[in-house]
Amino acid sequence: MTITATAPRASAYRGRLRWWTELPLIAVVYGLYSTGRLLVRGDVDDALAHGIDVLHLEQALDVDPERWLNTLFTQYRALGLPADFWYASLHYLVTPLVLIWLWRRRPTAYRFARTWLMISTLIGLIGFTLMPTAPPRLLSSGHGFIDTMAQYGSYGWWGDDGSAPRGLGGLTNQYAAMPSLHVGWALWCGIMLWRYGRSPLVRALGVIYPLGTTLVVMGTANHYLLDAVAGACVMGIGYALTRPALRRADLAHDALRSRRPGSGSPSVVVASSRDVAPADPADAQVLRRRS
Repeated sequence: MTITATAPRASAYRGRLRWWTELPLIAVVYGLYSTGRLLVRGDVDDALAHGIDVLHLEQALDVDPERWLNTLFTQYRALGLPADFWYASLHYLVTPLVLIWLWRRRPTAYRFARTWLMISTLIGLIGFTLMPTAPPRLLSSGHGFIDTMAQYGSYGWWGDDGSAPRGLGGLTNQYAAMPSLHVGWALWCGIMLWRYGRSPLVRALGVIYPLGTTLVVMGTANHYLLDAVAGACVMGIGYALTRPALRRADLAHDALRSRRPGSGSPSVVVASSRDVAPADPADAQVLRRRS
């Protein structure tokens, strides 16, 4: 006896993934992220005031490890220099590599993961807009922070403007510390590697990468601890919104298909048992009775 079932939409969608539609979509969101940081510069005085407020709140809560880490990174080049390279490069390399890995190895998980990342990034842009925040490195020297990117700038491609290449500092918004999407994206990468990695090494990297990024952004004086917490919260909100967003997108897609001339009823995808999500026992009994 053969039982056919309607596959979950993620499995059905796997066959419709095309790089020529996915790549422009991701490029648009990344472009919004970059231009949004550039356009929403905010008032410098407000950004500095917000940075000091964040620092004072941390001190009141007795959770302000940034200064201690920054002291270590500035005193010991063996810590500060690798951290600068980490901050200036991995954020822009690891995330797309994980996306490509999911595309090739976990196509049924890719759509949810991609949408989660995009929604969270857009939420982060809202944070940059509502609360422009100066990072610790841009506060006055009296607060005790040293910009390690400037200190070790002769070793890398960056200058005195964060991770931007020399001469291109004007193309980035340096007052976008809250929330930390460096930490948010790293957390997303870590969850993907832990959830879908098969080897212990890959899963270990899923733990090391977000933790390491959190230490790096604080030690280089680019973010406060609360920025990192806010980045993680943004990813949590994005996760909660992803399934409703996908459902709405699917409904809109089906509605458009139904309005096309000559379109019939929605097609049923017959899936193998490995593609079908574990069924509820009651549903399985219904299927057996119908068979």
